[in-house]
Amino acid sequence: MTDMSAAVAAPLSALKPAALAAPTPAQTANRAAIHKTAQSFESQFMSNMLGEMFEGVETEAPFGGGEGEQAFKSFLMDAMAKQMTKAGGIGVAAAVQREMLKMQGLS
Repeated sequence: MTDMSAAVAAPLSALKPAALAAPTPAQTANRAAIHKTAQSFESQFMSNMLGEMFEGVETEAPFGGGEGEQAFKSFLMDAMAKQMTKAGGIGVAAAVQREMLKMQGLS
């Protein structure tokens, strides 16, 4: 058997560097927590931006205005931001997640 055929016959797992090995359950849980945190951060960021966008918008009766609108406007902004993030967002979560993974020594 030649050297080349021995390399081809070797299992692929033997050729993988240690860094490319399957992640441990702890790493998987850490990645999931980082993903969730990044998504939450983007949702909060989007909620703040939406709040600023609608700051000067006045709604006339009978469809808006009053104390009820002021009380529930932040809930509407949060709900819209969460849906926007779920639909793909604006890329803030991906950037935050990438940096958090780097800080944890994960790729």
